[in-house]
Amino acid sequence: MLKTMEPLGSNLSAMPLKELEALISSLYMVDETKVLKSLLPLATPSEAEKSEIENQANELILAIRSDKKSIQMIDALLLEYSLDTQEGIQLMCLAEALMRIPDKATADALIRDKLTVADWKSHLKGKNSVFVNASTWGLILTGKVCALEGEQGSSPGKALSKLVNKLSEPIIRQAMNQAMAILGRQFVLGRSIREAQKNGRYQKEKGFDFSFDMLGEAALTAQDAKKYFNDYISAIENIGSQGTGSAENLPSISMKLSALHPRYEVANEERVMEELFSTLMILAKRARELNVPLTIDAEEMDRLELSLRLFEKLYRQPEIKGWGQFGIVVQTYAKRALPVLAWLNQLAEEQGDMIPVRLVKGAYWDTEIKLAQQKGYDNYSVFTRKEGTDVSYLACARYVLSAEVNRNLYPQFASHNAHTVTAIAVMGKKANMSSSVYMVWVKHSTIM
Repeated sequence: MLKTMEPLGSNLSAMPLKELEALISSLYMVDETKVLKSLLPLATPSEAEKSEIENQANELILAIRSDKKSIQMIDALLLEYSLDTQEGIQLMCLAEALMRIPDKATADALIRDKLTVADWKSHLKGKNSVFVNASTWGLILTGKVCALEGEQGSSPGKALSKLVNKLSEPIIRQAMNQAMAILGRQFVLGRSIREAQKNGRYQKEKGFDFSFDMLGEAALTAQDAKKYFNDYISAIENIGSQGTGSAENLPSISMKLSALHPRYEVANEERVMEELFSTLMILAKRARELNVPLTIDAEEMDRLELSLRLFEKLYRQPEIKGWGQFGIVVQTYAKRALPVLAWLNQLAEEQGDMIPVRLVKGAYWDTEIKLAQQKGYDNYSVFTRKEGTDVSYLACARYVLSAEVNRNLYPQFASHNAHTVTAIAVMGKKANMSSSVYMVWVKHSTIM
């Protein structure tokens, strides 16, 4: 089936929906090298583009580094504890998880687990930032206090240490919650839609737009799903009440399908296509009444076909037809991202309505890799190296910016990468699409 992808551009766009659906399924765990070879021609810039991309990326990075407002104390801490360090991963896990844990005992156990196994001392070497060093010393001391409880024995000294540990836990928990709140504000715009709008007002006044992505997914019960539904409808109502009557001037809402149904899985497709469909129709109708754009967010790869089938069913409904503001997220770390875009292009072509498509690199990489390993698969559903994901992203970006596709798909891009941002800007300029490229900065778009 891979041969049908060569050459990628025109052949994919000419394929009917049914053939594209079969192609998408066949590429679930295709050989990574073969896919990359087929994507490289589309991702490779011309010499003129390459030169312009390099120059613009350098200028962007230098401008950010020279802007004193852009590098703050918290940024220095994030640079020190980046995600390529074990300690950075521990802190990021803690930052996200603490905000979702309702009881103190679980929070204490999590803090103890994350802080006592990391090598905090290694981050004190040669650092000029007083803030980073102070924070690191706090993590060292906190980790040592937490570690005391794990020591066995009944000596008076150890008993006293254990007592100190117990008395310290509430203080540590409170301090960690405060620290994680500060850290979280770098990635989470607000705890509610109103707080997010308030915190984003400054950027809004400067001309930025927003896509509000609601944290929280994988509802385990019907009660969970109902809570998320109420959160979504409340966000839609709140955004719509501040609108001007035009969707172009309103932020969009991204919805997690797994948050709206406790059994969002292939084994329960019939329930999903009836129950979850009905839930989404309520949200979509209200969003269209208030001119609030909606986006179906991405899920794990084993649910991709299910997500696409549900999206198609919704997209073809009379309540959706003619709207042009019902979109979807495509993860380009998936080996079949490009055929998915071709499928969406063909769907929009058939119905005649524009589909907003947001390209992201991917949100569940660790999960995808571990699931494939646990199940003993010979391959992976996603690219195993960052370079592969970058190639796929750039190939997909060029595809959605092409003249034959951009009349059907409204391209949106999410990235923190300077090279990716400038590459899209250069490709968009070449395609004469500067006015229709909508850049989404994920860092400023998330709410609890």
